[in-house]
Amino acid sequence: MHRIAVYCGSRSGESLLFKAAANELGALLASEDISLVYGGARIGLMGAVADAALASGGEVIGVIPEPLMLDEVVHTGLTRLDVVGSMHERKARMIELADAVIAMPGGLGTLEELFEALTWAQLRFHAKPIGMLNVNGYFDALLRFLDDSVSTGFMTIQNRALLVDASTPQSLLNQLLNVI
Repeated sequence: MHRIAVYCGSRSGESLLFKAAANELGALLASEDISLVYGGARIGLMGAVADAALASGGEVIGVIPEPLMLDEVVHTGLTRLDVVGSMHERKARMIELADAVIAMPGGLGTLEELFEALTWAQLRFHAKPIGMLNVNGYFDALLRFLDDSVSTGFMTIQNRALLVDASTPQSLLNQLLNVI
């Protein structure tokens, strides 16, 4: 595994645990010689994971839509920054560059990116492992919803199994490496 796309918030959230997990994940990826592919921002958890990977000597590739190339948003210290025309192009480019996907806590954009990656995997548009870093139980309700989708017949157990989850970066990375 050479590159992992990380979807996460442009905000840091209320708990310091979220930023600590982003820092830990960024440093872990760099220590494992795995490049980070992410949304290209310097703010929120996005900025934290990128800064931690860079500080640990890792390669960081940002993918940002041209309309978000604002001084207060874009990270200017990355190894590489790909500027694309739209959010649709961003998501496609991130999946194209990555060997796996990790979702961290975030808002609507993070969830939208995660569910598109899962949908594409379900449709066999890609076969990349997808993980969720469930920091401090942030995704517990969503994981219950997915399990309920299986029990009510709206999702197969095989499609539910497309998403692995763990509460620590190391545990999640170990699971993703075992999926390949």
